[in-house]
Amino acid sequence: MKQIAAFFDIDGTIYRNSLMIEHFKKLIKYELLDMEAYQQHVEESFKLWDTRTGDYDEYLNKLVQSYVKAMKGMLVSYNDFISDQVVYLKGNRVYAYTREKIKWHKEQGHKVIFISGSPDFLVSRMAKKWEADDYKASQYLLDETEKEYSGEIIPMWDSVHKIQALEEFRKKYDIDLTKSYAYGDTNGDISMLTSVGFPRAINPSRELVMKIKETPYLQENAKIIIERKDVIYELDANVKIK
Repeated sequence: MKQIAAFFDIDGTIYRNSLMIEHFKKLIKYELLDMEAYQQHVEESFKLWDTRTGDYDEYLNKLVQSYVKAMKGMLVSYNDFISDQVVYLKGNRVYAYTREKIKWHKEQGHKVIFISGSPDFLVSRMAKKWEADDYKASQYLLDETEKEYSGEIIPMWDSVHKIQALEEFRKKYDIDLTKSYAYGDTNGDISMLTSVGFPRAINPSRELVMKIKETPYLQENAKIIIERKDVIYELDANVKIK
C-alpha cells in the first residue's frame, strides 16, 4: 500500500509567528546583527504591517534581505547556540489545532513532513522536537571552510520550490497524494494545497483566501481553519469573507 502523508508549513501554520523573526531578534540580542541596519531596512515595514496598513510579504522580504546579509560570515558554532535557544525557548509556541493534527497523523501511521521557508538550521530542530519524519527548508549555504555561512541561500518559501519538495517526498516514500493532507497559511503554500486530497488553510492570509476562491479544486475540497485564543473554527472554502 502507498503511504499517506501530512505536509506542514511551519511559520503561521504550526508556529504562531515566524521562526526566522525569532532568530533575527536573538541575533540582535547577542549583538551579532547591527540594530541600526534593522531599523533602517525592516522596522518601518514592520510598523506598517503591524498596523495593518502595509503588506506582510514586503516586511518579510526586507527582513530576509537583512537576515541573509547578517548571516554572511557568521560562525556555525555561534549560530548553533542561537538556534538551540530559539527552539528551546519558543518551540512550544504553536497552534493547538496543528499540534493536535500532528499527533493525530502520527497515531494514524501517516508520514509527517515539514516543508518550510524558514532556515534549515531552525526547521531541523523543530522537526526533531515535534518528531516529524522528514523536512525540507531554505538552505543557508556554508563557505569553503564549512565553518561560516557564505551568504547564499536556496529558498523554500515560494510555491515553486515547495511543490518540488513535495514531489521529492512523494517519490521517496511512495505517497498517495489523493489521500494525503497539506496545511499552510500563505500563497507560498498554494501548490501543496492543490496537490493533495485534503487541503487545509490555517489562519490564511487574505491573499491565500482569494486564491482558494479562484481555484475550483480548492473551492470544493479545502477547509479554512481559524484559531483565536482557545476557540477553533472550521469553515468551508466557499464561506464569505469580506
